[in-house]
Amino acid sequence: MASTTIDLDTELSAVNSILGAIGQAPVTSINYDNPEISFIYNLLRDANVDTQAEGWHFNTEKHVKYSPDSVTGKIAIANDVLQLDVSNGWSRREYDVVRRNGYLYDKIDHTDDFSDIESIDLDVIKLQNYEDLPIIFRRYITYRASRMAATQLVANPNLVKLIAQQEALSRAALMEYECNQGNHSMFGFPENTVYETYQPWRNLRR
Repeated sequence: MASTTIDLDTELSAVNSILGAIGQAPVTSINYDNPEISFIYNLLRDANVDTQAEGWHFNTEKHVKYSPDSVTGKIAIANDVLQLDVSNGWSRREYDVVRRNGYLYDKIDHTDDFSDIESIDLDVIKLQNYEDLPIIFRRYITYRASRMAATQLVANPNLVKLIAQQEALSRAALMEYECNQGNHSMFGFPENTVYETYQPWRNLRR
């Protein structure tokens, strides 16, 4: 049976771990001209983005101040912002904001012109480089991509089942890590303390 041992240092080692999980030989570089390697890398990238988009302690920043351009009144939002929302306690008026065409857009007033304010506080979830992720997240993402690769490239239900079990165990360890790192509380401490109010709906959606 193919090895499912996970090496986590770089995207290349993750790609090789995925290849090993489906019984393929390792490579010395990520060659995007190779259809199989490109496909494997895209699976890894998709698993990385999808996992990070859930929002975790390591990639969520609260009360990030954004200011409109002095000429256009627009607020640029970088491509690495996966999710955003107006911060709690920022109460100049009601906003319902999204990223649209690279800029902050208010769905209530149907505008991307924020020239009437000096700044706005946003809570943002940012995409981090794979190599900068906590190792437990790299492990989970690699197992997740390995399961996707086995499902799509290998006609072996037993292998898919094995990797899915490892993915589930890795997910459980990841959730325990998040609970320990996130300083969650059920008691509603103010946001400027080290504790965050526990929000069960966030875990339910995972």
